[in-house]
Amino acid sequence: MSFFPYGNLAEITREIRSKNVSPVEIVELHLKRIETLQPKVNAFVHLDVEGARRQARAAESSALRGVQLGPLHGVPLTIKSCIDVAGWPCPAGSLLRKDYVPRQDAPLVARLKAAGAILLGNTNAPEYLMAYETNNLLTGKTSNPWNLAHSAGGSSGGEAAAIAAGCSVGGVGSDGGGSIRVPAHFCGICGLKPTPGRIPATGHFPSGAGAFSWIGVVGPMARTIADVRSLFEVMAGPDAGDALSAPVPMRTYRESDLRGMRIGILESDALGVATAETRAAVERAAKSLRERGFTVEPFRLKRLDYALDLWWFFFGPVIGNLIRHSVAGHEDQISPMLCEYLACATSGDTITLNQFTEACAERDLLRAEILRQMQDTPVLLSPVSTSPAFRHGQGNYLPGTGYRDTMRFSQWLNLTGFPGASVPVTLSNEGLPIGVQVIGHPFDDELVMAVSEVIEAARGGWQPPPLQSS
Repeated sequence: MSFFPYGNLAEITREIRSKNVSPVEIVELHLKRIETLQPKVNAFVHLDVEGARRQARAAESSALRGVQLGPLHGVPLTIKSCIDVAGWPCPAGSLLRKDYVPRQDAPLVARLKAAGAILLGNTNAPEYLMAYETNNLLTGKTSNPWNLAHSAGGSSGGEAAAIAAGCSVGGVGSDGGGSIRVPAHFCGICGLKPTPGRIPATGHFPSGAGAFSWIGVVGPMARTIADVRSLFEVMAGPDAGDALSAPVPMRTYRESDLRGMRIGILESDALGVATAETRAAVERAAKSLRERGFTVEPFRLKRLDYALDLWWFFFGPVIGNLIRHSVAGHEDQISPMLCEYLACATSGDTITLNQFTEACAERDLLRAEILRQMQDTPVLLSPVSTSPAFRHGQGNYLPGTGYRDTMRFSQWLNLTGFPGASVPVTLSNEGLPIGVQVIGHPFDDELVMAVSEVIEAARGGWQPPPLQSS
């Protein structure tokens, strides 16, 4: 089967509709590949072999009967293990949640199933999703398919690794500070952090409810932007369980609609210093856009230092104190990574109500200020993080070298609620993927994907990791 293991969604659905291949065959090939690669990569938490086979047989029957097929009919997908799938364990990397099995699907899961997708299993994450490396006491560490000595990233590291390794066509991650974009960048795939509310986060742990619900989102991950868009179109739409969701109409862009658009190469002293290879990848993407008729020039964005401080206020002290109370009395069961996060996040003085309400107001005012700066520049380019994937165990929250310094390019988008995509552009001298981040105004998710697709087309076809032959 020529499109396996790295076929795209359009190829698979076309072959199924033309009856050249059966969903049963496609699922069995993926299950066999998972069986081979899981001991090396450890991307999966739960694999629903019988459920996937049952779904595949039903999908095959529907195709043979000639009934109307959904847009994802027969496509094998995976889900991050912090999103509810009825009957599957949903531990979010924690021993404290190992026995939690949801009774109903998250709305986005129900939408994927209704579109004909076949769900294979769910994927690994750091405990409570609070790290940029995927490792925990429950299911261990996930390795990068490009180099097993390196991290797949976090917190959607299992999802990125499964897709990059050809164990899944695509899937769903979540992102509160780069957790879709960073693993996508580390593993050489595409990922979209959508605008809050475009895809309902109902059924995600931790819950996004409350005064800072805009900080975390759920979003699609796949090997191509076209596949990311297809997943986005199925999952998007309002849901009563997500207070931020809204009936935003879907938009489409042709490349001819985009020519002449102004794109900024993001500059800010607040974001840290990316490696020379990472900066070269951004310039390569910029050059490809200039050659397609875009106006691309440096763009200095002010006050990102304050945006990053505000992001950490919510992601660190606010969320950290909520987690600390939820794990009280069970400290001996939480992972070293979560312990380190809690130590950093809750080391300061107790947060007052006045501080919290003031920070919420400051966030809205700062978001408006950044939008005013960008009013004539609808899209920005930047690195995803300062470097390619680090080695296992090298991620930390320590000042100077830790996540608050290396992941700043991604984090400010979660404070402001901007959409951002990671698209692979090149490889480092060590053979590790380097992605570029495409950033847009809130609710311009489709524009972000359209510009990402232009960069992707200039790069050429998707390059698989060397793991396929190991």
